[in-house]
Amino acid sequence: MGHTNPQFVFLLIVAIAALSTLPCGASDLAVLRNGFSIRHERRKAIGSVTRLYVSADGSSYVDVPTLEIDHFEEAPKEQVSAVGLRAGAQASGSGVRASGKLNVRAAGTRVAPALVDLNQVVSEASGRYRLDPDLVNSVIKAESGFNVRAVSRKGAQGLMQLMPNTASKLGVPNAFDAQANVDGGTRYLRELLERYNFDLIKALAAYNAGPRRVEQYGGLPPYYETHAYVARIVRDFNKKKMAEKSQAAQAGSQKNSTRKTPSQGSASTRKTPGTATVQARSAPGRASQ
Repeated sequence: MGHTNPQFVFLLIVAIAALSTLPCGASDLAVLRNGFSIRHERRKAIGSVTRLYVSADGSSYVDVPTLEIDHFEEAPKEQVSAVGLRAGAQASGSGVRASGKLNVRAAGTRVAPALVDLNQVVSEASGRYRLDPDLVNSVIKAESGFNVRAVSRKGAQGLMQLMPNTASKLGVPNAFDAQANVDGGTRYLRELLERYNFDLIKALAAYNAGPRRVEQYGGLPPYYETHAYVARIVRDFNKKKMAEKSQAAQAGSQKNSTRKTPSQGSASTRKTPGTATVQARSAPGRASQ
């Protein structure tokens, strides 16, 4: 891994200590080592991961390996997104490029990293292609771990790990553009679901190993990586749905006990057309792209 920066180690130790000793404000950012920042309402250490609750009612959260968290900071007041990512700036010619946009400052000048509202990007793409945003987030988590600059050993790129040929067919000129990548990946996932009559297992397997392999084997290909990939997504997706149901049940119980007038339904109870909670089957997961 190379030489370890003492300053980074110190920041990491401070961040880890903060998990169990400091309360989380309503507008904190968890800044990750890969450049992402995640806004959250509160946080909780669970074993080797830190659960960042991105909604006030606790129904939406992101589990992040504790060692991947660099530090915490107060979120800007103008920031309204629940989840964001910071693309690290890097020198490019005579300027500095951040998130694919050229900054006019001279090379070497310290530039604040661009902040992308990933929560909004996923929400918009999911609405456009009528998919549950929780499913899209689960796919992104399995594909890239929310790393906008991720590149697989096979050459798949970006958040939803689009192969160059697939990205070209989907009209995504820059796979490292978060919005274009998520839009293309979500559209492709929708196409696969329609192709396999909304069989999520087959669609996820095709997203990972390719439609040809799914059709060759008449379903889930016999690849360990693909089985593990599908299982990971299904497990994560169902976990989120179970958390939503539990939260809704608790809210309903509190309303009944206090005999208050029911309030408007929470976001966790809304249905997105074309989606459903999927029960995990035996050993579904991921194959090389």
